[in-house]
Amino acid sequence: MSRPSVPATMLSLLLATAGAAAAAEGAAKLPFQTRAAATFNEPWAMTFLPDGRLLVTEKKGRLRLVSQDGKSGEISGAPKVDYGGQGGLGDVVLHPKFADNRWVYLSYAEAGDGDERGAAVARARLTLDDKGGGALEDVTVIWRQVPKLDGRGHYGHRLAFAPDGHLFVSSGERQHFDPAQDLQSNLGKIVRINDDGSLPKDNPFAAQGGVAAQVWTLGHRNPLGLAFDREGKLW
Repeated sequence: MSRPSVPATMLSLLLATAGAAAAAEGAAKLPFQTRAAATFNEPWAMTFLPDGRLLVTEKKGRLRLVSQDGKSGEISGAPKVDYGGQGGLGDVVLHPKFADNRWVYLSYAEAGDGDERGAAVARARLTLDDKGGGALEDVTVIWRQVPKLDGRGHYGHRLAFAPDGHLFVSSGERQHFDPAQDLQSNLGKIVRINDDGSLPKDNPFAAQGGVAAQVWTLGHRNPLGLAFDREGKLW
């Protein structure tokens, strides 16, 4: 005689209850406490300001300023984004000498002609007000994916400053595959530029000129992680 089966809804409830209990038990053993500070709509990236507040990007194009006590404001002046699929407002990083120059760098999906689009990187000076918000000023695009293509996937567009001050940008192949191996395109590449968008003379393909002069490495798909370790090596 077979045993009666447990209804699916009851089984789901039992599993959820067991999972919640395990999570609560695990949290109780942590050497720190957690609390909610703010909620976001499709957050993509964040970076800390020197005073401990956070800049947080939301894909639809908002740049938020959040303090550790949960107070939240908005930074106006962010570039217009092409929102959809994997596209929108992306990464945000500070210049290594932000305390002196106030430069902030943003990556985002930018509309082109017709149904084409591509990633771009802009830099701007950040000003903060006494009401918990602020603005981006002198917004200038310093890099773009070439060429712009159809589709809304594989932008990559992670940003990281090297210890020597060069800016690295990850550029996805936009789900078009072949451009990753083509040095006439910066799609599917890791790009190395100066902080103003100009090109270092010692890049691997600098002698070829054009788009190739931007390239640090090639043959990538959709690199969504970019960081330097303590030895200055790029991962």
